[in-house]
Amino acid sequence: MGLTTKLLFDYTVSPMAPKVTDADFEQKVLKSGRVALVDFWAEWCQPCKILGPIVEDFAKEYGDKMDVYEMNVDENSETPGNFNIMSIPTLIFFKDGNPEKTMVGVQSKEQLKKAADELLS
Repeated sequence: MGLTTKLLFDYTVSPMAPKVTDADFEQKVLKSGRVALVDFWAEWCQPCKILGPIVEDFAKEYGDKMDVYEMNVDENSETPGNFNIMSIPTLIFFKDGNPEKTMVGVQSKEQLKKAADELLS
């Protein structure tokens, strides 16, 4: 009998955390007039696969208060470059078109909620 390896997390884009691309980032995030969280990720990134469900769960709870997006850095290189994304996963909270808080690595839902609450107050 051989060993079988199974991925524990299937990271897919959810309707609760829709995609944002280089082409629509400015309109959706910077000019929206709402607080936004962008999750910069890649399919090959194991920590991203752990963070994905946390971001999706956060989006379900906070989606009426702010926008939550996912950006695949392999498909979009301009925006991550503009914000000096050096490691993934990276989460950036935007307010009034400006990056207000950056978090690198896997974060808990509680950490996301605390950051969001500070920006929404």
